[in-house]
Amino acid sequence: MNNYEVILMFYPDAESERRVKQYERLKGIIADGGVIKSEDEWGTRKLAYEIEDYKEAFYVLVEFDAEPGVIKEFSRIASISDTVMRHMVVRVDE
Repeated sequence: MNNYEVILMFYPDAESERRVKQYERLKGIIADGGVIKSEDEWGTRKLAYEIEDYKEAFYVLVEFDAEPGVIKEFSRIASISDTVMRHMVVRVDE
């Protein structure tokens, strides 16, 4: 298994219930093929530049261990989600 970090940026106007439901779905994908080590909810933060006329986003950082196949499925689901503005998965070298 490899060590990864993912930063999720949710739309700030997404209902809290929908955001939590989508986040739980994404965590489930990770948990099916890996182990979540830590989660850090940063909350709403200002963006460096506007994205789709939004000036802020709701951030969540997750550190986990998983096989590379998990990343592919995670990215696919995050890309088609209507609550996720952006996401980035990075492999962390130890």
